[in-house]
Amino acid sequence: MTRIIWMDGVIVDWDDAKIHILTHSFHYGTAVFEGIRCYNAAQGLTIFRLDDHIQRLIDSCKIYSMKLTYSAEQIKKAVLETVKINGSENYYVRPIVYYGYGKMGVNPLPNKVCMAVAAWIWDESTYTNHGGGIRAIVSSWTRIDGRSLPVLAKATANYANSVLARIEAINQGYDEAVLLNSYGRVAEASAENVFIVKDDRLITPPLTAGALRGITRDSILTLARDIGLESSISDFGREDLYLADEIFLCGTAAGIKPVIEIDHRIVSGGKVGGLTKRLSNKFQDVIEGKDNKYSRMWLTPIR
Repeated sequence: MTRIIWMDGVIVDWDDAKIHILTHSFHYGTAVFEGIRCYNAAQGLTIFRLDDHIQRLIDSCKIYSMKLTYSAEQIKKAVLETVKINGSENYYVRPIVYYGYGKMGVNPLPNKVCMAVAAWIWDESTYTNHGGGIRAIVSSWTRIDGRSLPVLAKATANYANSVLARIEAINQGYDEAVLLNSYGRVAEASAENVFIVKDDRLITPPLTAGALRGITRDSILTLARDIGLESSISDFGREDLYLADEIFLCGTAAGIKPVIEIDHRIVSGGKVGGLTKRLSNKFQDVIEGKDNKYSRMWLTPIR
């Protein structure tokens, strides 16, 4: 199997894709990235919501004042080329923009802004699928907010917060952690957006709570409207998680992950809830190319 990485316009063998030990982003977290999914759909290998992911990458660069030298079309071409050369697999694709080797110190501006694109088979081994769902805790770590770091940017620095929360959950025998913001409201999980179902109504936190502007999150809200589910973007707290009829997480790597236990409280009788199943089935139809409306809109074929 061919394994390559795209680095600033050059196709590099997987084992040769290296950076200097003094690369600025390695020391100071000055990088932004995207997570994009490829799926083997009815139409062949496709990429899910590629244009939206590229725009979010560009937005992240703007927030961090990174002078990206590639246009949206050039980034799209790089992603498509990387996936095509690597072969027909359900890849996770990682475009990353970073300050390269040069001047050290907290001012990154003298350094070159570099870009790379990698693709690999994602193995999300954290999820142990207890009865079709996962077990989670509410983390003791507080979710960062916009007064500390820009949460709308998908920046590597933000994920140190996520790493601490995930390690805490795993060390306690759980699969995942949900983080609260400094006001005690639910923000997101360590690497996913959070949804609850209460009285047949779908609820997810607003971006102002500290949630990432998730593309899978947006897809779920769109699909929920299509199948007639009432939904809202509203603040809610820890106790609302305990009283929810259903809970699920969603993200590019995770897909849709039902939560069947939170802080020792059983959710939905320890089984995947009915509305979660409906949304999962609808989402699966889309990514498999079986939904004529959204498959045409959201799937980019690899030619």
